[in-house]
Amino acid sequence: MEKLVIIPTYNERENIGDIIRAIMTLDQGFHVLVIDDGSPDGTAGIVSALKAEYPDALFLEERKGKLGLGTAYIHGFKWALQKGYRYIFEMDADFSHNPADLPRLYEVCKSGQADMAIGSRYVQGGGAVNWPRNRIWLSKGGSLYTRLITGMPIKDTTAGFVCYKKETLESINLDGLHFLGYAFQIEMKFAAWKLGFRIVEIPIIFEDRKYGVSKMHKGIVKEGILGVLRLKWYSLFKDYRNRLKKENNLQELKERWQR
Repeated sequence: MEKLVIIPTYNERENIGDIIRAIMTLDQGFHVLVIDDGSPDGTAGIVSALKAEYPDALFLEERKGKLGLGTAYIHGFKWALQKGYRYIFEMDADFSHNPADLPRLYEVCKSGQADMAIGSRYVQGGGAVNWPRNRIWLSKGGSLYTRLITGMPIKDTTAGFVCYKKETLESINLDGLHFLGYAFQIEMKFAAWKLGFRIVEIPIIFEDRKYGVSKMHKGIVKEGILGVLRLKWYSLFKDYRNRLKKENNLQELKERWQR
């Protein structure tokens, strides 16, 4: 078991079957874990039916109620580490992230170039299509704002298409993260950067969803703005870095990975 793609879902019945098949037809050994937050539209039932088609590669974790993006990924990260996966991916269910880009993220981490590979809209060669102009400016502005406030050298700070090496996730204290909603994506990058991990951005073309309803709302924007300010404030204190990492010796881990 080497590669696991984690897909959080809430009301994604129009997309979930197709995205799972698209990943599986890559025929590159990707496994998929769907974490469904009690979708009333029957998303979990579709995944359950597909498990018969992919019994050793498709997994489903069902949660009661809409508990948030960050908690879904933390649940998935812990599940993946417990099962022994070496490369763990974040990915949306709605095809805004192209499954064909998964191998590119994987190769960057497997080759040793990165501990965390980000599918980025805002590096050369990346971009977004079929996305409303106001959403593009909101996303670009949010990433610029985050870079200016935090100093992170990452152009797509809110990206949700990511590959982590297991050692990266093992070293982050997932229970010590502050944000469990939209700002979770920013804090994961901030944590990896603060702990000294190598982060590489890979250009992708992001395509707006064709089916289903966007989860973006005003509360998400507010959380992002205030969350970045809080991250900067926390980072000014010495104990923030200690809160981010687990009790193990980070330098010792890094030396072991490099052998």
